[in-house]
Amino acid sequence: MNPDEKLFRAINDLVETCKDGMKGYETAAESVNDPQLKSELSNLSQQRAQFASELESQAQRFGISTTNENTVEGVVMDAAEAVHRGWINLKSAITGNSNEAILNECENGDAAALKTYETALNVSGIPEEIRSVVEKQHSEILEAKNRITTMKRSI
Repeated sequence: MNPDEKLFRAINDLVETCKDGMKGYETAAESVNDPQLKSELSNLSQQRAQFASELESQAQRFGISTTNENTVEGVVMDAAEAVHRGWINLKSAITGNSNEAILNECENGDAAALKTYETALNVSGIPEEIRSVVEKQHSEILEAKNRITTMKRSI
């Protein structure tokens, strides 16, 4: 894989990771009863939507397309990658309706997101403008993960 392909793949992985986080947090927010928890999870969903948008606009500035083709293979790959990105057990956590279980899955999703961000930061030749956005988002996701851990302890 040439350096441009690695950069392209890294940016696309980050955008998809943010979209998964957005959907995951949205689902989690809809599934909890505690108003404060609902609000926090909802804010994190909006944060991830904003992150995806920032990454997409940075990518466009460098001629990187972040739209995935909606082929059957693409949809299957998206589903497989969503599993990989840590949000797979959210549905079963919701079925159990335990705030702690739901927060566990949010934590797992963020842990997977952090790995994706760290992988992207190791790509050589990443433009400085993109690197700074990725670094800022990485630290905000780490902060969010730590907040989720704290919330989980207070349940």
